[in-house]
Amino acid sequence: MIIELTEKDEKECICREILKSLPDWFGNPESIEEYALGCRELPVWADADSGKARGFIAFKPTSSCAGEIYVMGVSGEHHRKGLGRELFGALFRYVKGRGFRFLTVKTVQMGRYPDYDRTNLFYQSLGFQELECFPTLWDEQNPCQVYIMDVK
Repeated sequence: MIIELTEKDEKECICREILKSLPDWFGNPESIEEYALGCRELPVWADADSGKARGFIAFKPTSSCAGEIYVMGVSGEHHRKGLGRELFGALFRYVKGRGFRFLTVKTVQMGRYPDYDRTNLFYQSLGFQELECFPTLWDEQNPCQVYIMDVK
């Protein structure tokens, strides 16, 4: 069952726990801490059925009409089982219900790493389209691909 988390410590803890379990995507301890602390102040949804979180997603408004998937993670043993789509569905309903027009997400550009290629395909399957690539936003080995979706 997907629920919106309200406790700041719980948001931070779940984010940190899941991201640490995904070193192929989140191998930088500093970025894990940044995401975990950032989640404290954002809307966050998590899978709560198992007693232990299996995945989460966080939303960050970026303007009055747009926001982004701030961070998302699903534990490896639950990949490709529909949990990511369920988490996205909860976030999408929230965004749409609050009148946002656009939703974005950043990831590493397709063609760099097989794991990130799967991530790109996941976002494309949800209906996201390529908006822009920033080749050096993160660093040259990890060009930042921005995807966008029209929520309306």
